Amino acid sequence: MFSFIRQFRRRRLLRRPFPEAWLGYLDARVPFFRTLSPELRQPFLDKLKVFAWEKEFIGAGGLEVTDEIRVVISATAVQLVLHLGLSYYDRLREVIVYPSAFRIPDRTGGVLGEAKNWGSVILSWESVLAGLRNPGDGHDTATHEFAHVLDRADGAFDGTPNLRAYSHYRAWSAVMSEHFHKLQQGQRRERQVLDDYGGLNEAEFFAVATESFFEKPRQMQEKTPDLYEELKRFYGWDPAAGT
Repeated sequence: MFSFIRQFRRRRLLRRPFPEAWLGYLDARVPFFRTLSPELRQPFLDKLKVFAWEKEFIGAGGLEVTDEIRVVISATAVQLVLHLGLSYYDRLREVIVYPSAFRIPDRTGGVLGEAKNWGSVILSWESVLAGLRNPGDGHDTATHEFAHVLDRADGAFDGTPNLRAYSHYRAWSAVMSEHFHKLQQGQRRERQVLDDYGGLNEAEFFAVATESFFEKPRQMQEKTPDLYEELKRFYGWDPAAGT
């Protein structure tokens, strides 16, 4: 029942015209948008407007949510699911945006982003922009946190999202586990591609690997080709080839 209502609402949003001003935000702030092929641009824009209007964006720490903030963050989310579908974000209800690093009870220091169990993503707008300004450094807070949302879509933060086919799980588990443990051991190839934070647990490994897949695809393809192939099969992208 809820799925039917959601699909009905998404079809209604899809029929609304894409605001022309939003294209300016994408051109100015989102480098990967400019590289999209003509075949992918319209599906990307369709999913972006549905995500931007469907999810609740909440300003925190004195930040007022503008269309620019809504559009840019939505673009980072949609990049991950362009070949998967918005259903991977069905559990996500709201995106909370702080102007910069924020604090969380029982955590020391400032936090740049966090994905919550109950359907929230919290982001630092400053960090979102920093990740987009440096598209090849392997660090992108928004990509990292939305990867956690994909991971959580099957009910747990465990580093394994809902894969495209049941037959994919065995290879996924073997490849992810191998490189996760090698990163924990500090092996050179993994550290050349992946941030050490990915060694914290399987969920963080998947999120860190997703950042590198989109931001350092050629390095990942060269140093850890099997990891690259698993992520390519899941996301449907081949960023090393520019597609």
